[in-house]
Amino acid sequence: MFMTKLFEIIQNKTKMSDSFALAFVYSVGHVIIAMTVVKLMTGASYFESGMVALIEPSINAVWLYVLHRCWVKFHK
Repeated sequence: MFMTKLFEIIQNKTKMSDSFALAFVYSVGHVIIAMTVVKLMTGASYFESGMVALIEPSINAVWLYVLHRCWVKFHK
């Protein structure tokens, strides 16, 4: 319910395509999760865990966007 509402707000306020809005919401959640996991598992500093949490999911977000666009294109 929360994610659905968040998705709607982002899409309505920014006029994003479904694919971009999905990638954005996914990447925000992934950053929070990744930073927490890196911090807890390795004892890394907040800066280090933040860098890992930003770089890795940023690449994944681009991949998800490309994957979703291809999926939509080839499933019509």
